[in-house]
Amino acid sequence: MGMPVTVEVRDEGAGLKVTDKVFDYFKSVDERFSTYKNLSEISQINRGEIKPENFSPEMKEVFLLSEETKKQTRGYFDIKKPDQIYDPSGLVKGWAIYKAAGLIKHQGFENFFIEAGGDIQAGVDGPLGKPWTVGIRNPFKSGEIVKILKITSQGVATSGTYFRGQHIYNPHKPEMPLTEVLSITVIGPNIYEADRFATAAFAMGKAGINFIESLPGFEGYMIDKTGLATKTSGFERYV
Repeated sequence: MGMPVTVEVRDEGAGLKVTDKVFDYFKSVDERFSTYKNLSEISQINRGEIKPENFSPEMKEVFLLSEETKKQTRGYFDIKKPDQIYDPSGLVKGWAIYKAAGLIKHQGFENFFIEAGGDIQAGVDGPLGKPWTVGIRNPFKSGEIVKILKITSQGVATSGTYFRGQHIYNPHKPEMPLTEVLSITVIGPNIYEADRFATAAFAMGKAGINFIESLPGFEGYMIDKTGLATKTSGFERYV
């Protein structure tokens, strides 16, 4: 889906056979869900060539999870765009990383790190048996890190427009560009949860950080268009 992917497995005995399975899985996800590929399943669905009863099990799962997320976020997450085209990218990326982490665990390894397009799933131990470190970029200066997080067995997702432009929208006001907030980073129990709620929170504008605050087990860090940062009450314990 047009994004770099990094996989690191630090357990003894891990090798290319482990990472090869992960990359093969990501390729299969890309072939099925990429809106940029004419023959992907999602593209065929958008052209009306595949009916809901004939969706693949993976597609049915993603559509079900997307509808669940829409309800949990009061409609701020919606894979159906104003032009009536389905684009599940806002959920699929985190979902796929989470599934890839499961593949690694199933092979008996637990000290790993997966990053795809800025979204991260960390396993147990990082280098030297310490927590994994994750940097939050300065949206005004992408080469600069404003915060360094330390995480273990958690997911970190960042949603924003500073890197990819206006690719997220508010389903309640689709005609209005999102300009109040430049980025919001969410720490969650896993990357699937962090990613979907980060997307919804960004669509909420400045109210998004309050939404993250209301979720048990989640923390967030928001940077608005003036450079002002707002964080949830428990965020600092990860810095």
